[in-house]
Amino acid sequence: MALAALSALAATAAFTAPAEATVYNQGISVQSHGHISQDGTVTLSGTYHCTNPSPVGAKLQISAALVQGNTRLAFGGGEADCDGQEHAWEATGSLKYTPGIRAGAALAEAQLKEIHFSGLMPRSVDVVAEDRREIRLITLG
Repeated sequence: MALAALSALAATAAFTAPAEATVYNQGISVQSHGHISQDGTVTLSGTYHCTNPSPVGAKLQISAALVQGNTRLAFGGGEADCDGQEHAWEATGSLKYTPGIRAGAALAEAQLKEIHFSGLMPRSVDVVAEDRREIRLITLG
């Protein structure tokens, strides 16, 4: 009897979606090139699409990172507009404290993150879409 009850409980736990489960109709991409401006600003861009996060109150944000050799530059791309349509995104970061980034080949990462709040404080962050690819950084000017 106890074994049957335990089996039923385990099956329920294994097949029940978590309360914070999101609809995974989210996607993000990063362009095959990025830019370095004369003032040392790095710009990555791409597109994303998403639907409203679940549960109500969660926010979706875009983050980006650039890796070249042993140097990593991470920066935010802002809050996502989740209406099911494809949108362009752009994120910028400064080389002021990360001078190791140069024009040429680099690894670019873009993530769509769902942030769950408890009051005003973030409670958990889930990556719901991600794109990583080799890109070419081009110096402008």
